[in-house]
Amino acid sequence: MGAKEVIQGGVTVGTVLRLGLLPALELRILLEQATGISRMMQIAHPEKPLSSEQAQALASLVQRRIQGEPIAYITGFKEFFGLPFKVTPDVLIPRPETELLVELALNVLPQGGGLLDMGTGSGAIAVAIAHERPDAQVVATDVSDGALAVARENAALNLEPNQAIRFLPGSWFDALEAGMRFDVIVSNPPYIEAGDVHLSQGDLRFEPQGALTDFADGLSALGILVDGAPKYLNENGWLLMEHGYNQSEAVVALLTKRGFSAVQTWPDLAGIGRVTGGQWQLSQ
Repeated sequence: MGAKEVIQGGVTVGTVLRLGLLPALELRILLEQATGISRMMQIAHPEKPLSSEQAQALASLVQRRIQGEPIAYITGFKEFFGLPFKVTPDVLIPRPETELLVELALNVLPQGGGLLDMGTGSGAIAVAIAHERPDAQVVATDVSDGALAVARENAALNLEPNQAIRFLPGSWFDALEAGMRFDVIVSNPPYIEAGDVHLSQGDLRFEPQGALTDFADGLSALGILVDGAPKYLNENGWLLMEHGYNQSEAVVALLTKRGFSAVQTWPDLAGIGRVTGGQWQLSQ
């Protein structure tokens, strides 16, 4: 039986959670989304019955999840760096691994410095950095108008009214204005190789493919960033890029060949090389 057959009006919160249709945490999230009953209230009052309208709404959300749709797209939000971010199918779902990129950027961004986030998507990286560093001058780009609309909403949601991120449309460095320079350039570009089996599994099936894969060897977007960044970096500016679990050596080679110094890779919490970057000297 499907969710609509077992989740009916009059069923209690506790009974819904015992049905085993989904993992308990996912059910609690969807129950709160559909009914407004907080997770705290679910625990305190498992005997609370659902109205017919609440049951219908919950059953619909549960069925979507059973069919594989990501929780973040169903609820419309995902937490990142302690902040709530709106997400839609126009953008990737922010992932905990990417918080490493934010932390590294914050470590090297000078007071009052300029930071560029390329391919910003939901704006998670740019907004998280701007939230932590109101002194920074942050610019974010994306080729997708839909993504930029979501990023602007997330900036308004999480930043003070007097804070501003400049959002520029365009493909990579084509989005920038002549003479722009930054102390830090960050990016979580599409780096999954075309044909990778993961693209047809799990949440990735529902996310924008152009934000996941370069439809080539997984290194083309990273190569564009490495090649073009020096023109837009200040003296000793940093380029920091997230990449795939097996791409650190290739990205180190790209940066070294281009003439970056202090090239290194940083591991994520799982010990996997996740971010690689280097510094640029204008005399090079």
